[in-house]
Amino acid sequence: MTLTSEVPAGLRGVVVTTTGLGDVRGDEGFFHYRQYSAIDLARHRSVEDVWFLLHCGALPTPLEAQGFLAEVAAQRHLPAVLADALPVVAAAGGPLLSGLRTALSLLGAAEGFRPVYDLDPAARAADALRVCALTPTVLAALHRLRSGAEPVAPREDLDAAANWLWMLTGREPAPEHVRAIRRYLVSTVDHGFNASTFTARVVASTGADVAAAVVAALGAFSGPLHGGAPDRALAALEEIGTPERAEQWVRDQLAAGGRVMGFGHAVYRTRDPRAVLLRETALELGGDLAELAAAVEDRVVAVLAELKPGRSLHANVEYYAGVVMAQAGLDPSLFTPTFATSRVIGWCANVLEQAQDPRIIRPAARYDGPPAPSPLP
Repeated sequence: MTLTSEVPAGLRGVVVTTTGLGDVRGDEGFFHYRQYSAIDLARHRSVEDVWFLLHCGALPTPLEAQGFLAEVAAQRHLPAVLADALPVVAAAGGPLLSGLRTALSLLGAAEGFRPVYDLDPAARAADALRVCALTPTVLAALHRLRSGAEPVAPREDLDAAANWLWMLTGREPAPEHVRAIRRYLVSTVDHGFNASTFTARVVASTGADVAAAVVAALGAFSGPLHGGAPDRALAALEEIGTPERAEQWVRDQLAAGGRVMGFGHAVYRTRDPRAVLLRETALELGGDLAELAAAVEDRVVAVLAELKPGRSLHANVEYYAGVVMAQAGLDPSLFTPTFATSRVIGWCANVLEQAQDPRIIRPAARYDGPPAPSPLP
């Protein structure tokens, strides 16, 4: 095997496969799902429409959309084995995503998920639909159980965004909150070959079942440098407190070797289009938090431009994600789980695409340890 002479840190810029699901064009500040702007979809389409687009290849007709919504709604209800197990999982403590990993492993076993290698496309799609539809129900139930409340059954007359808020609170969600959460969910369904998506594809390339691939993706997603960032970005904003304190806070943070959570991105070299959309959404919802976030963003970007010349550091999606979710009434403990309810759709789309390729993903590493073979002592 011939190895390339240089391997960029974090595999930055290394192309590992082709995909028809979408792309992120970081220099332009643009990303798309299939042929459509993801931000245009977030403004004008539902989660289910984008789900259909990624899993089925095209936006649904009105009749297809109606049928797909009904199909998804029918798969949201907890099977008895999960309903019985979730109180025990909730009592164990830990982050909600840990409980979701346990629940999805149990689901795969209880419902007999088979390796995607052994399934036809229709059977793979059915397993993916089940996992995506159940994920919000599991997370909402775990949240309520840990809060000492009974789970709220999903409603078949609500779309994904409205149903998520309903299951969390048991109250009819405000239309403006549904619209804000819908925009957030659609804009985070997929985003190129990020760490969790790549993890899902690696597992899928082994022929494993859909639940196994999603559980692996959740492990990658749980890290604070990936899906765990929105609550940390909001915590930083709250620590800053006022726009006047932003400059010194950033200087102190960088001087101590810390990170400015919510700013900078591995791919974007200009403004993150998701952050632009969510800033607009936050200001539409109004309130002191949105005004603080916008004012602090402007000052932080100016300081970063001074302290890190040559790097284009702007607010990323996590910065405004926490703001918008807080405005919609969500506790910070629900920020990353909310992210997961959309990203699971993208993971499963990637699993379905990867399953069409019979080759296992098996990269190489360059050894840089002591010379071998060496004599045993």
